[in-house]
Amino acid sequence: MSNPQRIAFQGEPGAFSHQAIKRWFPGAEAVAHPTFEEAFAAVRSGECDLGMIPVENSLAGRVADVHHLLPHSGLKIIGERFLPIEMNLMVNKGAKLEDIKVAASHPMALMQCRNSLRELNILPEVFHDTAGSARALKDSGAMDRAAIAPEVAAELYGLEIIRPNLEDARHNTTRFLVLTGEQSVVDPAPETRCVTTFVFRVRSIPAALYKALGGFATNSVNMTKLESYSENGSFSVTFFYADVEARPSDRALQLAMEELKFFATDVEILGVYPQDEFRRK
Repeated sequence: MSNPQRIAFQGEPGAFSHQAIKRWFPGAEAVAHPTFEEAFAAVRSGECDLGMIPVENSLAGRVADVHHLLPHSGLKIIGERFLPIEMNLMVNKGAKLEDIKVAASHPMALMQCRNSLRELNILPEVFHDTAGSARALKDSGAMDRAAIAPEVAAELYGLEIIRPNLEDARHNTTRFLVLTGEQSVVDPAPETRCVTTFVFRVRSIPAALYKALGGFATNSVNMTKLESYSENGSFSVTFFYADVEARPSDRALQLAMEELKFFATDVEILGVYPQDEFRRK
C-alpha cells in the first residue's frame, strides 16, 4: 500500500470515500466512479492502483453490493480503515446560518442530523448523494440553502462550513476495505495482528451452518463478522461472508478451516490484512 498514485472509489467527488482516501493516502489521486462495478473494474484493469470501498456502517449496516462483487472479483483485500462520519453543514460563501431555510443531502445523512436540523429550524431535503448536494448548492448560488456533506466536498466546491459535526450521534463510523488487483500480495509481518476475510456456501444438510462454525469455537478463533447473502436469485442456497481475527498460517485457523470444508463448499479467502487500530479500541 506504499505510495499509490490513483485510488478508485464509488460516488461523486467529495463523497465520504473520497474523504477516506484523502485521510489515509493524501498524495494519491482519488478517481470517482458512478458504480461499485466500475470502481472494481478500474482496479482490476490496473487503471487505478487501489480501491477504497465502504463495506459497513455502524448505524446503517452493510453496504449490500460489495458482498456480491468481492467474491470471484480478482481483487484482494489488503487493508481496512475506519472513518468517523462527520456531517458538515455547508453554504455558499457569505451566507448566514440564520438565513438558511433548507438543507439537502442523502436520506441517510439527513436521518443522522434530524435533531440538529430541527433545533436550527432548517427543513431537510432529499438529494441522491451527499457530495452531489454540495455540488448542486454551488451551482445554484443560493444564499438561503445549505448542504450536508464531508469536509472534502466544501474544499472541492468552494463552500463554507458554518456548522461542523452536525450529526446527532458521534459514534457513527464507516469501515472501508482497501483493494488491490495485484495477485502476488505480500503477507503482513509475522508479529502483525491480522484479519482474514473469506466467503463460503454451506451444504444443504441439517445444521450445516452450526457444524461449519464449530471448528472456530473449539479452536478459539474469534469471528467478528458473519453475514448471509443469496446469489442468482436462489432461496435454497446461502452464501456467508466472514471475518476472523487470525491469519491462515495460524494453526488454530488451519484446523477451523479444515473442519469448515466438511460442511461448506466454495470457500474463498478474499484477503489477509492488518487489523486497523480502531478495531482494538
